[in-house]
Amino acid sequence: MKALILSADHFEDSELLVPYYRLKEAGVEVVVASLSRGAITGKHGYEVAVDKTFDEVNPDDYAILILPGGAAPAVVRHEPMALEIARKFFTGNKPVAAICHGPQILVSAGLLQGRRATCYKSVADELKEAGALYEDRELVVDANLITSRQPADLPTFMREIMKHLRL
Repeated sequence: MKALILSADHFEDSELLVPYYRLKEAGVEVVVASLSRGAITGKHGYEVAVDKTFDEVNPDDYAILILPGGAAPAVVRHEPMALEIARKFFTGNKPVAAICHGPQILVSAGLLQGRRATCYKSVADELKEAGALYEDRELVVDANLITSRQPADLPTFMREIMKHLRL
């Protein structure tokens, strides 16, 4: 089983690293994709190796898509290939897990209309404007869509991810 994380520089460190290592611990192969190969650096200085560029990703190869927050989604949301990856996960009814500012990528991909979701409080109005049914809760699950608000929600977020993957 493989998981895909889309991100860029200035990601919220814990929101990328907690899913990354928790899934690896469970035996899942985790692939990090970004704008270019090399490494991306989080807001707090953690570096993560980039395995693939967005255009090298085949969404069919992955069981889940994870979208960490921080400032990275503001960059990722302007990359057409990243938006297409998200759309293919939705079309395939595969789990998509977004936390904090991560749902901004889904807004730009046009995927939240009529969907229940949460996010970091500063992004809530944007979700509502995109047609999402915003809920201020630590975890909102709407079929294949898993969303959380902030790093403090990571334990609940990860339990739901593991449940969706039957791990």
